[in-house]
Amino acid sequence: MKALTEGRYRGRDGIWAVFDLGLETELRVGILEQDIGRVVMKRDGGYRLDRGWSIAPNGLEPSYEGRSRDSTEGFTCPEASVTEQSGTVVLETPGLTAVVTLSPFGIAWHRTGESHPFLRDRPTQAYFVSRKTGALQHVMARDEHERHYGMGDKAGPLDHTGRRFKIDAVDPCGFDAELSDPLYKMIPFVVVDGPAGAHGVFYDNLAIGEMDLGCTIDNYHGLFRSYSAQDGDLDFYVLAGPSTPDVVRRFSWLTGGQAFAPKWTLGFATTTMTITDAPDADARITDFIEKCRYHRIPCDSFHFGSGYTSIGHRRYAFNWNRDKFPDPAGTMRRLKEAGKQPVTNLKPCLLDDHPRLHEAKEQGILVMDGATGQPAVAQFWDGLGFHVDFTNPDGRAWWRDGIQTALLDYGVVSVWNDNNEYEIWDEDAICNGDGRPFPQVLARPAQPLLMTKVSYETQAAHTPGKRPYAITRGGAAGLWRYAQTWSGDNETAWKTLRFNLTQGLNMSLSGMFNIGHDVGGFHGPSPNAELFCRFVEFCALWPRMVMNSWKDSGIVNLPWMHESVIPQVRDAMTLRYRLMPYLYTQMWRASHENEPVVRPLFYDFPNDRAALEVQDSFMLGPDILVAPVLEEGATDREIYLPEHAGGWFDFHDGRHFEGAQMITLPAPLGRLPVFVRCGAMIPVTRQTDGIDPSADTQRELIVFGASQDVADACLYEDDGDTSDWQGDGRLELRFQLRRSGKDLVLSVDSIGSYRPAFDTVSVHPVAIEGQIRVETPKGSINVVPSTPGFKD
Repeated sequence: MKALTEGRYRGRDGIWAVFDLGLETELRVGILEQDIGRVVMKRDGGYRLDRGWSIAPNGLEPSYEGRSRDSTEGFTCPEASVTEQSGTVVLETPGLTAVVTLSPFGIAWHRTGESHPFLRDRPTQAYFVSRKTGALQHVMARDEHERHYGMGDKAGPLDHTGRRFKIDAVDPCGFDAELSDPLYKMIPFVVVDGPAGAHGVFYDNLAIGEMDLGCTIDNYHGLFRSYSAQDGDLDFYVLAGPSTPDVVRRFSWLTGGQAFAPKWTLGFATTTMTITDAPDADARITDFIEKCRYHRIPCDSFHFGSGYTSIGHRRYAFNWNRDKFPDPAGTMRRLKEAGKQPVTNLKPCLLDDHPRLHEAKEQGILVMDGATGQPAVAQFWDGLGFHVDFTNPDGRAWWRDGIQTALLDYGVVSVWNDNNEYEIWDEDAICNGDGRPFPQVLARPAQPLLMTKVSYETQAAHTPGKRPYAITRGGAAGLWRYAQTWSGDNETAWKTLRFNLTQGLNMSLSGMFNIGHDVGGFHGPSPNAELFCRFVEFCALWPRMVMNSWKDSGIVNLPWMHESVIPQVRDAMTLRYRLMPYLYTQMWRASHENEPVVRPLFYDFPNDRAALEVQDSFMLGPDILVAPVLEEGATDREIYLPEHAGGWFDFHDGRHFEGAQMITLPAPLGRLPVFVRCGAMIPVTRQTDGIDPSADTQRELIVFGASQDVADACLYEDDGDTSDWQGDGRLELRFQLRRSGKDLVLSVDSIGSYRPAFDTVSVHPVAIEGQIRVETPKGSINVVPSTPGFKD
C-alpha cells in the first residue's frame, strides 16, 4: 500500500473540511454532533460502496437500499469554524475540535477545554491505500495505559489490549471462548479508555478487515493501533466520550438502539436439535411439555431446531416434515396452551436439491456469480447450496412470503435467523443492491442484517399492535435494532464460563444489550451435574436464557438431565423470575435510554481502580452485582465488592458488607452469589412459574439500606408486548427516597395509563432504622410499607 503523508486543504463543503492527499484521494473531516466527529475518504472521485446499513442516528431507520454514505440526515451538524494556521487546519465546534496537520498528514481530536487530544493519528504514516486493490489502513497513536473494549463478540479477556482480531464471520461450532477468531459478527467498533478519558471509534465498512489493538510493535513508529480492510471505504466515526458509559450510549444511539422485545422472551427457553431431528419429534415436544410440569420448571418458549424442515438428513427452509409434524398448527397451539411461545430456526441457504430451488433461480433471488451468470455456490451444513439475496427486493418478498405462509400462519410467533454468516467465498459473487449491484465482498454482513430486518417487519405486519421479536446469530452493527443475539455455539467446558462472561461484556459494550449464552454449552461432551448446574446459574441473569445443545452422544442439555441437581437448577431459575420486574425495567432502559443491561464493574464504578481488574463478575443494571461460580469443585466464592457509600447487601439473606474489599462467601450449588448496592430499591415479583402479566398480581419493592443522598428507582410495566411501549400503553412508577428527620420519605410518581394486574406495591426495608413514610399521588398505584427486615 501507499502511505498518504502530505495533505492540501481545499476548503469547505458544507460541514466538511476537505483535503487532497494525493493519488486521487480526498479526505473529509466533519463534526456531526458536539461529541461525534467523522472522517470519510474518497478514492478516484468516488466510493467503493456508496451506502451502508449500520448508521441510524436516534432510530432514523435506513431503507433496504441503504443509507447514502454522503448523508448527514439525523445529525444536528453544529456550526463549525475553520481556522488555517501555519501547517494546520482547525475545525471547531462547542464540544469538539479536530486539529488537522498537513505534513505529515494527521488528525488530533480534542474535547473543549482540554489541551491534550483524546485521540490522534500516528504521526508517522497514518493513512494507507492500495493502488492495485481496494485495501486501506488507518493507524492511530496509542498510550501505553489505554485499555480496549468492544469489537462485538470477540473471544478472550475483557481488555483487548495487545490482541489482533480479524473482522470476518464464520460458523465456528464449539469455538474456544478464549482464543477463537473470527466468530459470527463483523463489528469494527472499539472503546478506548485511559488517561485522557474514554472515546470510541467505529469504522462503517462491511468488508473483511483487521483490528490491531497493540499486537504489532514497530520500532520506527512508537505505540499504535490500527484498522485495515481488504476493500471498501475508510469512513469512521469518533465518539468523544469522555466516559465509557458516554461512548456506549452514543454508539447505541448512532446505530439505532436496541429493539424492545416482548416480556415472554426474558423467560427461560429450551431448544435442541435432537428433539426436532427425532422421527417422533412431535411426541417428544409433548413429553417436554409434560416434564416441565412434572419437574416444575418454568419455560416461556420452545425454539424449534432446524430438524422440523428436514427431508432425510438435510434441511430445507420453509419445508415442514409432515412425518414428524403431521399437524404443525396443532403443535404450535399445544405449546401456546402450555405457556410456551413457539420460535423456529431458519437458515438462508437453499441446498442444491431444495424443492423450491428452481423457483428461486427462475425469480433471480439468489446471490449470483458474476463470472458465470449462475447462483454463487457455497458450502453449507448438508452440502452445497445457494444463498437468498436480501439486497434484492424480489428475494425479500419471497422470504417474507415464506415466513408468513410456512411459519406465522401455523402459529409460529418468532423467527430465529441462524447460520447466516454468508460464507460465500466466491470473489465474483454479486449482490443485487436493489438494482445497483455491488460485489458481495464489500458487504457480506449486510445480508444477515437485512434478513433479520425482514423477519422483524414481517412479524410486525402479522400482529399489528404487538412488538415483534427476532433472533440473529450473524450480522453487522445495527443488528440490535431488530433482534436479540447470543455468543454462539459455545463449548461445554469450565473455561467457557469464564470467557463467555468477558465475551458477553464486550458484546454489551458494543451495542448488543439483549444477549446471553447457550445454557450448558452447545457443543462438546455432556456436562456433569456440577458443570451443568453452574452453567444454569451463570446464565440465569443474562437477558437471554436459552438452553441449546447438540451432542455427539445424543444426551442433550435439558433442565432435568441430572436428577441430583434439579432442585438447584429450579432455584436458579426461580431467582431469575423473582427479579423479572427489575430485569424487564433494565431492558426497557436499554431501548429507551441506550443503557446496557449487563456491564463490567468499572462501568458503574469508574473511580474504583480495583474494579477495572474484575473479570469474573458483572453488573446487572446499576444496582445488582452478579458473581457466578466459575471454577470446578468450588464451594465458596471470592468476590470483590466495589467502593460504594453504605456498602453492599447479599440479596439472598440481607447480610451487609462494606465496599472496596474482597470477601469470601459459601456458594453451594444452586445459590448464585448476588449483591445489591446500598440505597438501591429492587422491584421483585412472586410470579416464578412463568411470565404472564395478566396474572402477575403481586409487586414488591425491596429497599436495601438508606443512602445518605436522595435515592431513585424506576419500575416499568406494560402488557408484555404492546407496540405502544413509549406511549399510554406503559406505566412508569418512579420512586424517590429521601430523609426527613429520623425517618425516610418514599415519594411515588406514575407516568402512563397502563393498569397492571397488581394494584399495590409492598415496600420491604432491609437494614433501615426508623420508619418509611409513603407519599403516593392520588389515583396512582397504592404503595404500602411493611415491617422492616429482610424478606425473600
